[in-house]
Formats: sequence, C-alpha cells, structure tokens
Amino acid sequence: MQKSFLKAGHLPTLVACFLYFDLSFAVWVLLGPLAVLIADDLNLQPGQKGLMVATPVLVGALLRVLNGVLVGHWKARRVGIAMQLVVIAGLGLAWLLGLHSFGQMLMLGGLLGVAGASFAIALPMVSYWYPQEHQGVVLGLAGAGNSGTVFTSLFAPALALALGWQNVLGLAALPLLAVLIYFILVARDSPKSPAPRTLADYRRLLGTPDAWWLMFFYGITFGGFVGLASFLPIYFNDQYQLSPVTAGYFTAGCVFIGSFVRPLGGALADRIGGTKALAAIYGVVALLLAIIAVEKQPVVGALATLAVAMTALGMGNGAVFQLVPQRFEGDVGIMTGLVGMTGGVGGFCLAAGLGYARQFTGSYSYGFGIFALMALFAWGGVSLIRLRWRRDPAMLNSVSV
Repeated sequence: MQKSFLKAGHLPTLVACFLYFDLSFAVWVLLGPLAVLIADDLNLQPGQKGLMVATPVLVGALLRVLNGVLVGHWKARRVGIAMQLVVIAGLGLAWLLGLHSFGQMLMLGGLLGVAGASFAIALPMVSYWYPQEHQGVVLGLAGAGNSGTVFTSLFAPALALALGWQNVLGLAALPLLAVLIYFILVARDSPKSPAPRTLADYRRLLGTPDAWWLMFFYGITFGGFVGLASFLPIYFNDQYQLSPVTAGYFTAGCVFIGSFVRPLGGALADRIGGTKALAAIYGVVALLLAIIAVEKQPVVGALATLAVAMTALGMGNGAVFQLVPQRFEGDVGIMTGLVGMTGGVGGFCLAAGLGYARQFTGSYSYGFGIFALMALFAWGGVSLIRLRWRRDPAMLNSVSV
C-alpha cells in the first residue's frame, strides 16, 4: 500500500469501520444460512422462506436513509455506537425469549435490518477522512466488510446443527460486542465532516437524474450481491438437495471472492473510469444470470457460474461508489444513504422474488431471468450517461468516465 495513502487519512478509523461493517453484514444476512433449519422447524413455504431472508435486507435499506440523516446531525461515530447497541440487544432478546413463529422471525429480521444500515455510517465516516484520489480504494476497503457473509455461510449452519439455531443468535452477539468496544476506543469523526443536511437537500438530490441512476446501478450490483448471499443456501438446498452445511459451504464459495474484490472494483474504476468498469460488469452479470435462468446446470457448473457473477457484482459495488463522491462530492453522506437504500431494496426484491417464483411456478428461472434483464437495462443506462457526461465539460472534469 502506498505511503501517500497511509498518511492521507486516519487508518484506525478505516480499520474500525471495516470491522463494524464486516460483523454487521455477517449478522444482517444471518437468517440466510439458517433458513433451511428454521424452515424445517416452523414448516415454512418457499415464499415464506424468501420473505424471511429478504426482510432484513429491506429494513436495512430503509434505515440507511435514516442513518444518513442521523450521521449529518449527530456525526457517524455516535450513530454507529447507538446502532450497534440496538443489534446486540435484539440478538440477546431473541436468544433469551426464543422464536416460535413466522411472524416472530419477521420481527427478528427487522431488528437485523439495523445491522444492514451500518453501510450509511461506515462509508461516509471513512470517506470524509480521505482525498478524492483515494476514494475508490478507501470506500472499497471499508465496503469490503460485506465479506462477513462468507463467515456466516461457513460457520452458522454447522454451529446451528451442533448448538441449535436459536443459540446461534445469542452467540452472534459476542463478536459484535468486541467490535463495539474497539470502535468506541479508536474510531474518530473527521474534522472535514460536512454540516448537517436538511430535507431540502434530499429533495434537491432526488431532483437530479444522476442520483436516480446511481441508486439504480447500486440496486443491481449490491442488490444482486446481498440478495444472492441471503438466498443461495435455500437455492442449493432446494435445487440440488444439498445439506444445510454443504449449501452454506457452496454459498461461501460463491460470495468469497465477491466479498473481497470490492476494493479492486474501486481501483479499476479509478484507473479506467467508473462508467467503463460498470458497463463491462453489467454485461457479464446479465449473461451469467441468464445462463442460470435458462438451464439447470450440474451443481459444480452452477457454483462456478454464480461465483463469477458474484465476483462481478462485488466489483460493481466498488465501481458505483467510486462515482458517488466524484459526482456528489459535497453530499456523500446523503447519497450514501440513498444509494445504499436502493441497494437493499434490490436485494429484497431478488431474494423475495426467487422464493415466490419457486412457490408459484415450481422454478427459480423467472426470478433469475428478470434480474438478468434488469442488469442488461443497467448496462444500457450506464452507457447512456457515459455519453452524456463525456459531452459535458463540467462533468468530464469532475467525474472519471
């Protein structure tokens, strides 16, 4: 890592935000790896399974906007501490009281959604510490906390078989508590944090077409990543009759590389331009998901196809957030909340859609096929705005296209 990067910002805050996001993300998607066991105990239908794992994603998406507002008024460190306390308390209560119905699982999903909203805290917190030339890398490093999905997929099913899935909920609170203590000790707000924003600032940004495009782009990249990360344990169990533990291992294999390539996506966007990188990524994603939709492959083939798709989506997450601070330099906090919200909404739609597609058609093809079409639409959209930005001298000087 270059010395200029190490000296440019505040490394302890970057590490603390990575750990905070990593553990929060792991808990956010916790119901996915446990879904097969939970569904057996509670006799859930395919649509209910999809909705159960999608609920934390949706709640986390909506809370990201609220966190964006709170960060502007209370600063990121204070909001981050408060949200971590809520998640730890929720997991502790679920473990102590027990969960015995689908409705209670949805309530837990809502609490876990608070962890998903950590995105709108961790990313602005580190972004304000670093200059423009390092934004792609630093936001990619902080955002690489989505690697928490790998650890959840690897360990949660086996722990649930050994200890019971309800006990896993209490166990998950322990690393969160350790990270909270570290966060309190080392994380600091940047002196360059902007002044509090108002609802008028949100209305101003939502009146900008580029804000909607960036929101949509992240709805595909992050929505695809988190939606698949949540649903793949169910998919591999149902489609290929893999055991819960093996389905978790396969899911971990799919998301492993995608979790760690986010910084590479940001670095690639820094080098060749964010819109060029995204155009290539959306083309790859659309092709691979279309392959999954049109034919049932052998399980190894499905694993390989989905792993490459998840890698592309992970890089796409970094590429989108390379563009956000360039296009909306003074509004990173607000845009992080808005863009992060649509990313979660995309994940909710994909996970819930796959479940209901299976329930009503007997196949996952429609769910994968529709998302492939959305990725193709995103490819067209990013190509159009790239042409528009290249024709606008002001945009060409402020955004790497």
